[in-house]
Amino acid sequence: MTLQVQGLEKHFDGVRAVRGISFAVVPGECVALIGPNGAGKSTSFACIAGQQRASAGTVRWNGERIDRLTPAQRLQRGIARTFQVAQTFDALSVLHNVQLLTQLPRGMAAYDRLADADSAQAMALLQQVGLAALAHSDARSLPYGAKKRLELAMALAGLTGTAGAAPVPGLLLLDEPAAGLSADERVELMQLVKSLTQPQGARAGLAVLYTEHNMDAVFGVADRVMVLIDGEIAAHGTPGEVARDTTVRQRYLGKWWSASLLGSDPDGADNPASTEQHDA
Repeated sequence: MTLQVQGLEKHFDGVRAVRGISFAVVPGECVALIGPNGAGKSTSFACIAGQQRASAGTVRWNGERIDRLTPAQRLQRGIARTFQVAQTFDALSVLHNVQLLTQLPRGMAAYDRLADADSAQAMALLQQVGLAALAHSDARSLPYGAKKRLELAMALAGLTGTAGAAPVPGLLLLDEPAAGLSADERVELMQLVKSLTQPQGARAGLAVLYTEHNMDAVFGVADRVMVLIDGEIAAHGTPGEVARDTTVRQRYLGKWWSASLLGSDPDGADNPASTEQHDA
């Protein structure tokens, strides 16, 4: 089970927003896609997730070409995503939000009631993301950090409809999972995301690809980092390799940016680390 992106391009009225990018992500990996505003991150993400259709190139999952499939068809193949602004059903309870996703593979008639559905699977997911105590609260009443966790639980539920206990690895696409969160909330959420790449009970470890602007949600979390600049991958490697890349420092992180989050500054300079990205 591997995500394989090959020669991906996206054009808008002659503007090449994404220019032939290629990479792969395998189960057990947490890979970050970063870059300045306008670099093509969101467009690349939308093409992989199915909200937009690529102008050229291919996207494959488990060897199957998926770039012409709808988001719903990709979900059926074990690919789920979240959004920069959390997407939940505010009129439903926290539990019913997750139950809705766990019940979809079984089908629901118009007269079915979520309250009558088996809640064990949904509760297991809420326990996993730390929301079990809020299961019967309205989603609209959740603090934003909790709403981000709820959206993550919904994505996991949607992968297979079996509380995330997929018999084969799945792919989780996270669009700025830490956006709008406090520093402490970012740490907690990204630790949770990282844990999803490891096998848990009957569920195999997931492949995780995420975009992010908060650098403390990238360095120290991601196994690999890709930097997109002007629609092209300008750097790709371990967090340490990317932090020391001259082009990345000049055009994105800033030349005085410190990588102390990695345990050392690549330039040996004694500068405090920024927790958020600042354009150079």
